This record gives sequence, structure tokens and C-alpha cells, in this order.
Amino acid sequence: MKINSKYFPILLFAAIAFGIVLGGWLNFPNQNHFFAKNNSKNKINKLIDFINNEYVDKINTDSIVNLTVDKIMRQLDPHSVYIPPSQQTQIAENMKGDFVGIGVNFYMYRDSIAIIKTIENGPSEKAGILSGDRILYADKTKLFGLKLPTDSLFSKLKGEVDSEIEVTVYRKSVHKNIKIKIKRGVIPIKSVDVAILLNPTTGYIKINRFAETTFKEFENGLAKLKKQGAKALIIDLRDNGGGYMDQAIAIADEFLEEKKLIVFTKNQKGIIEKTFSTKNGNFETGDLFILINENSASASEILAGAIQDNDRGTVVGRRSFGKGLVQREMNFEDGSAVRLTVARYYTPTGRSIQKSYSKGNEAYFKESNARFMNGELFHKDSIKISKTLKYKTPKGKIVYGGGGIVPDVFVPIEVEHDKEYVAYLSQSGIVGQFVFEQLDSNRNAFKGLSFEQFLAKIRGTDFFFNSFQKFIIKSGLVLIWIRIRNW
Repeated sequence: MKINSKYFPILLFAAIAFGIVLGGWLNFPNQNHFFAKNNSKNKINKLIDFINNEYVDKINTDSIVNLTVDKIMRQLDPHSVYIPPSQQTQIAENMKGDFVGIGVNFYMYRDSIAIIKTIENGPSEKAGILSGDRILYADKTKLFGLKLPTDSLFSKLKGEVDSEIEVTVYRKSVHKNIKIKIKRGVIPIKSVDVAILLNPTTGYIKINRFAETTFKEFENGLAKLKKQGAKALIIDLRDNGGGYMDQAIAIADEFLEEKKLIVFTKNQKGIIEKTFSTKNGNFETGDLFILINENSASASEILAGAIQDNDRGTVVGRRSFGKGLVQREMNFEDGSAVRLTVARYYTPTGRSIQKSYSKGNEAYFKESNARFMNGELFHKDSIKISKTLKYKTPKGKIVYGGGGIVPDVFVPIEVEHDKEYVAYLSQSGIVGQFVFEQLDSNRNAFKGLSFEQFLAKIRGTDFFFNSFQKFIIKSGLVLIWIRIRNW
């Protein structure tokens, strides 16, 4: 049969169309089943369309979607979370290790922003901002007498690198308003609080979280301590809630000989990824101690677990939080993100230290309260772990899984309640507030004092003790002051 050439294109496209349809039948033999699988997705999309087009009142459907996503994430595990755009930027900056701003630590004192101190060599210090200055205006935006949340204040002071902002400050020492131009710059957010010698041969490094710059900060601190003569090292991970896994792995590598297993992960498909130490460790010998407590989690537990399971050092403190899940952040176009659990991690002996979340998120995060009530924070023999999840290190030490890292050396919370009060006060921030207000009332009285002179000034009078007592009582707390005076 001869086909007229002018009909050939029509027949060709008809054949292609038929092939696509046939292919669909072959790949999805039950077409109704295919649509049923996607029915839930279609239902959500259609519902949003119905609300947009038909609902009697005007509704912000974006907020409905956010609530829906948040509720879905709550059905997974305690660490899979939805992060709205308003929080995502701040979280990302915190983990990045720096941000662009003017470089000040401030305190909302009464109705104004009071500068506690400027960041050393930062934009504000270079521009002449002083401790105690009150920021009244950022350009023409009024910043006093307002109930602005902290994140709003940050947004007024942040901007692009090298962009200028003119702040108007009230300087109490001269009773004047002063206009100062500040060129914004990159401000580091330190994750290593301190690296110091406790004695001529023992170094101490405190890590508050695992951010992008943590290993670099740690490496610099370790190099400094070794140069000063450190032969033993204490790594303080107490109250460190974790962060980037790779930073904890890099730090563990500093202490382990080549080809030692640091950690391994297993995903939904059963794929296992192992991470081993390299030959680049800078502290592979020498005594090593890791400090942990009930708030040490995630990356902190990876580091502590690697050291404990390889018999490299001594873990000291109280049982850690118990987070053995790995998250990956996935971004949406509107600036929000989901942090989704994609794997479980295991310490070198093969143990998962993830505690149970079968009773729901609220119970999961309040489990630390249960530890307090059952006496675990005071007595090692009250630690509640599964004795069946037992593992052995290469040297035969018994370690347990299923609920955090159990320390080699247990250190209880102080039983004396007076000391407990002092600890809670220190963590609350109220001590810093009192100190700021005392300094602010008469900065010249403390200017140029050595530490010894400062202590003599404080201890030589009842004034500061009595003033602090009044400050605390005014805040609503009542303590047994006579017994805790020295503390």
C-alpha cells in the first residue's frame, strides 16, 4: 500500500502518541492503582485550591501549608523537623560560624540596647563604640522604648559586607548622644570557647557546638596548647547539643591511629558507610579525657563514642542524651527547610546510642527530667539502660547501647542544694545581668584593676553580696544566702 507523502507526518505522530499510551499501560497495568497512590498528594493540592478559590474569607494558605508540613514532620521522629523561613536564616548563620554585622554583644536593659562589649577587632570596636553605650537609632529606625524581639534587632544591625550603617548612641559617661558610622563586616561565631593550660602539662578545650569552623578552631587551640607544653588533654563537651557530624569525625581523627573505625551509618536501604581515621592525627598519644553530661548529644556522642570504643581515652561525667540519628537538611524555594532523618549512626563497637522515642516527642525530650527523679544524676547505679545491649571494646571493656554514652568515670551533680542553686544561677544569665548593671553604674571604679585587685575589692565589703541578694529577690528567687555566700 502506497502512502501519500502529505499524510506521513500525521501518521508518524499518531504512531508515537499510540506508543506513549501503550507504554503507559505496560508500565502501569492498573491505572486506577497509580492514581490511588498519588491521591493523598492530589487531595492536599486540591484542598489548597478550593480554599484559595471558594472559601468565604480571605485565608493565607501559606500558613496552612506550613502547619501541614510541621504536623507531618511530627509524625516521624523527634529530630525530623520543619524550619520556617523566619528561623532558617538564623540557624544557618549559627552553624556557618560567622555572620555579617556590626560586632557587638548587647543586653536589653530596660527599654534600650545596652552594649556589653564589642567584638575584638570588629567593626564597632574600630568605629569607637564602647561598653555601656546605648543604641538609640540604626540609621533612622528607633530602637529604644520598643518591645522588639531579639531577631528583629539583629535584622536592623545586619546587612551586606562593607555596607554602612549610622548608629546614634547615648554615652552615659559623657551624657551625650553621639552619631557613629560603622562599616559592617564578617563576625565570627566561636564554637570553641577556650583552649587553656590547667597546669603546665594539661590542656583544656571547651567546645559549645559543632559548626562549620569547629575543627579549624579546635586545631588552632590544640596547636597552641602543644606548643605551651600540653602532654594530656581534656575535651569538654558538656551541654554541647551537637551539629555537623564531619566536624566531630575530624576531631576524633586527631586522637586515633590510622585505620581505626570512628563511626558508621546505615540508611533505609541498609547501605552502610564506614569512616576510618587517617595518619594525620596530631595527638595520638598522651592522656585524653572527654567530659559529657545529660545535655551532650549527637556529634558530641559520636566523638565520645569513638574515643571510648577505641580505648583511646576516658569518658567522664554523666550519661549523654542519646541521639543516634543523622539528619540532612533539604531546602524549599521560600527559604524554609526540612531537616529529615536519613540514617542511624553506630559507634565503632556497633552500638546505636539512640534512646527510645516510642512514647512521643514530649516524653522523649523530657526524659532528662526522669533521670533526675530516679536518682541517676546523683548515683551511677541508678542509670537506666538495657543490659542486653552489651558490647565489648578491643581491650575488653563493656559498653552499652540504647540510650546515650555511659561514662567510664561517673561524676554526680552536687548533692548539696546550695551548690545546685549556684549552678542554676550561673546558667540562667541573671549573674551577667547583675554584673552589667553594677559595672554600668560606675565603670571607672573597676577600670584598670588586675584580677587580684578586683577580688580584693569584691571581698573587702558586703556591698556587692547584699546588692546581689536584693537583685535576686527582686527577680522572684529566694535562696539561703548565708550558707552560699562563698559560692
